[in-house]
Amino acid sequence: MLPNPRPRHSLNLPKLYAIVDADLCARNGRAPLDVARAFLSAGAKLIQLRCKSMGSGAFLDLANAVMECAHAAGATVVINDRADIAALSQADGLHVGQEDLLPLDARKVIGDEPLLGLSTHTRDQWERAVRAPVSYIAIGPVFGTATKDTGYTAGGLQVVRDASAAAAAQGLPTVAIGGITRDNAASVVAAGASSVAVIGDLMNGNPETQCRAFLSALS
Repeated sequence: MLPNPRPRHSLNLPKLYAIVDADLCARNGRAPLDVARAFLSAGAKLIQLRCKSMGSGAFLDLANAVMECAHAAGATVVINDRADIAALSQADGLHVGQEDLLPLDARKVIGDEPLLGLSTHTRDQWERAVRAPVSYIAIGPVFGTATKDTGYTAGGLQVVRDASAAAAAQGLPTVAIGGITRDNAASVVAAGASSVAVIGDLMNGNPETQCRAFLSALS
């Protein structure tokens, strides 16, 4: 389990942030719970559940099941977007985007203890984000990606450097996302990211094998 996000400087994110995207799982013929279990078996300690098209009941059932598996493995589970699912499942955290709940409103739903992450894509967004009641900020897309359409142009490693420096000045870690692969993940961490969030490349083959390879590349 990750520590309480307060004080901010106490949060030490694992280098790999493995995202289970239910829509991508469906396109690959895999059940999200099986993929989450594969990541956990490989040694992932931070998992996000991203289920944009899943009904609320099914999402809550999945969150509860993944939480049970993750906590048995000493891992942390973050819910994407759905503050209600995060609260009902007593998940370890919530991640919101620019079009989702504002961090202050999200905190009213999940409380002060859980992790809260916020996606940012521009300097203005991350400079505002570091003053919000969040546990970490995400920056992306770093590289070109077809998995998640943010509507923003890839910023490259310089954006990672700039955003990470701004976040570090406020005691916050940074998660980089977008087009991150085994080949470039280490360079993203070297640019200042505390963690790399990966969706597509973890599903490029056997999820457990891919996750082990990522963890090895980042070790």
